[in-house]
Amino acid sequence: MPPHIAVLNGPNLNLLGEREPEVYGRATLAEVEARTRERARTLGVELEWCQTNHEGELVEAIQQLSGKADGAVINAAAFTHTSLAVRDALLAVRVPFVEVHLSNIFGREPERRRSLLADVAVGVVAGFGAESYRLGLEGLVGYLQSRHGR
Repeated sequence: MPPHIAVLNGPNLNLLGEREPEVYGRATLAEVEARTRERARTLGVELEWCQTNHEGELVEAIQQLSGKADGAVINAAAFTHTSLAVRDALLAVRVPFVEVHLSNIFGREPERRRSLLADVAVGVVAGFGAESYRLGLEGLVGYLQSRHGR
């Protein structure tokens, strides 16, 4: 059975392509999803994808990973910097995840430079635009393969 990876997206990512393209790029979330799914196929993994603007829905999506997903790629967007609920959900389900960001959060406003998730993530990919998803997925798959001796 191929590894199952969930890609979870937080608030305002549905506006990709039109929201601050100088910061987030011109690719839409649908385009990012299509590219990520294509790469997942070549890596031999199943991909689940969701986006929500609501903190509680993101927490519920994380909680549903337990026993279902082998790992997750998470762009929690602004919730990265503010949500203890998202952090607590990730700690509770114990599913390995990679935190991804389109922009380099460490080169932005001070409030965006702090991640409440990074210290419990397998890794963090930031600043490569839509490629951050591919890089995060590849890193997570490599991590899972090394952990399971594949």
